[in-house]
Amino acid sequence: MSSALFTLPLWLDLTAVAIGAIQGAMFAARLTERRIDLLGVALIGIIVGLGGGLLRDLLLNQLPAAMSSNWYLPIATAAALLGMALLRVFTRLNGLIIALDAVTIGMFAAIGTSKALAYGVPVIPAIFVGVVTAVGGSILRDVALNLPIAVMHVGSLYAVAATAGTVLLVVLFSLGVNIFIAATVCVVFTTLTRLGSVRFGWSLPEQRALGSWKVWRRA
Repeated sequence: MSSALFTLPLWLDLTAVAIGAIQGAMFAARLTERRIDLLGVALIGIIVGLGGGLLRDLLLNQLPAAMSSNWYLPIATAAALLGMALLRVFTRLNGLIIALDAVTIGMFAAIGTSKALAYGVPVIPAIFVGVVTAVGGSILRDVALNLPIAVMHVGSLYAVAATAGTVLLVVLFSLGVNIFIAATVCVVFTTLTRLGSVRFGWSLPEQRALGSWKVWRRA
């Protein structure tokens, strides 16, 4: 595969970083019981915006993108501050945070998978890289805030949505679909899957439910 086919425009990567930082800052600002100051909220936004890309580049054994350009840190910081400002304006629009979260997952999944393919990573590991890129920022956010990791919650479908989207991207590209079209489909599908899990309660079976089923079968 030619890496030229997978060259990502800087603005696209920065857009994903900005949306992630906005979502992260809005999420942190809502946790009033944690008593997080303004700097802390900004840092959480930056972690969400840059965390997935950092883990992606470490897996690919590459210099993190945030360390190779002057744009990433300022954009993530400005977006995190914007996220705090938006929270004051849209305090009742909880759906906005959920929607931004879903879009962030989709964009990072597509970018992570595409970049992995660009470096010649086989399709299965490329899917893994895409999923880690998608959920990595959220995992680091929850660790930093000492919260239960959201991607492990019943009903979250974070990783499932990202996996489905990245698999679809790889399949479409293998069929000769342009990488940017395939990535767009990945973003849309991942976003809708995540939003569907919130709206309709889609979920994988809980571990305890599986255990109860096994006990019932033995009986």
